[in-house]
Amino acid sequence: MGFIHNLIHKLFIQPYILQIVLTWDVCLFFLNLILPSYKPGEVVPTGAPGHGMTWPPYEPPSSTDSRSACPMLNALANHNILPHSGREISFRDLSKVVRQTFNFSPSFSFFVPQYAAEFLKRSYWTGKFDLEDLSRHNKIEHDASLTRRDAALVPDQGVPDKELVEELLSSATGEGGALLTKKDLSLALSRRRVEARRTNDKYTSSLFHRGFGSANSSTMLTIFGGRVDDLRPMLLEERFAQGWEPRVRKRFGLTMTSFNATVLPVERGVNEKAYVKLMEREREEQGKSVEKGDMAK
Repeated sequence: MGFIHNLIHKLFIQPYILQIVLTWDVCLFFLNLILPSYKPGEVVPTGAPGHGMTWPPYEPPSSTDSRSACPMLNALANHNILPHSGREISFRDLSKVVRQTFNFSPSFSFFVPQYAAEFLKRSYWTGKFDLEDLSRHNKIEHDASLTRRDAALVPDQGVPDKELVEELLSSATGEGGALLTKKDLSLALSRRRVEARRTNDKYTSSLFHRGFGSANSSTMLTIFGGRVDDLRPMLLEERFAQGWEPRVRKRFGLTMTSFNATVLPVERGVNEKAYVKLMEREREEQGKSVEKGDMAK
C-alpha cells in the first residue's frame, strides 16, 4: 500500500499542487504590477523581526547548532528569528518567516519548503526538520556553489568558505565594485563549475542542478540588490546588516514568475568553454611577461 500511495502522490497530487502554486504565483505577479510598493522601512511587517530595518542581536552558532548550505536560512537562526539551535523547525513556520523576512511571495515561500518536505519525505503541514537536513546533496544543496566547496570535498555544508566568498565579492563590477551584476554572477558560476569539474571527481551537473545553482545565486541580485556591503556580512558571517531590508518592495514580494527574469539571463550567460579559453589566454600573457622580464635581466 505504501508504494501505491507514493505512486498516486507523485503522478497526481504533486502535479496538481505545482499547477495551483504556479497559477497563484502568476496572479500575484500581475497584482504586483498594479498595487503600490512598500515604502523603505516598511517591507518587513510591523511586529516581525527586522521591521524598521532593526534586526535582533546576532549570535554565532555553537558547535552543536544545526546549520544548512543556505546563508539566508542560517542568518535567521543566528538572529533567533528561527530557533537558534536550527532544530525542530516546522515547514509552515519556515514559510511564514521567509515570507516576512525576505519578502518572497506567498507562493514562492510555500513552494520551496514544500519541495524540501517532499525530498525529506515529510509532511509540509505537520513535519519538522533541522537546518542541516536541507543540505542533502543535489536537492537544494548542489556542486559548484559560490559560497561552499563541494560536499564531496567538504561534508559540512553549514559553514561558508571565506576564500570563495571574497573571490565572488571582489569580482563585482557594478558602480565601481559596489554592485554585483548578472554578468558578474554568470562569470562566477562559469569559474566555479570549471573548478569543480577539475577538483571533484564526484562532480554532478544536470540541467536541474545548473538551474538551481543560478536560482540560488540570483537571490543576491534580487533580495539583496547585488550590493556588496549588504552581502559581505550575510555571506561571510550569515548575519543581517543593521539598516538592511529586502530590496524587493513589491506588495506581494518576489514571485517565481518575476524571479525568472533574473535567473534565466544569469544561466544563459554561463559559458564554461569561454572561461577556460580566457584563463588560457591570461596564462599565456603572464608567461610572456615573465619571459620579457627574464630577457631584460
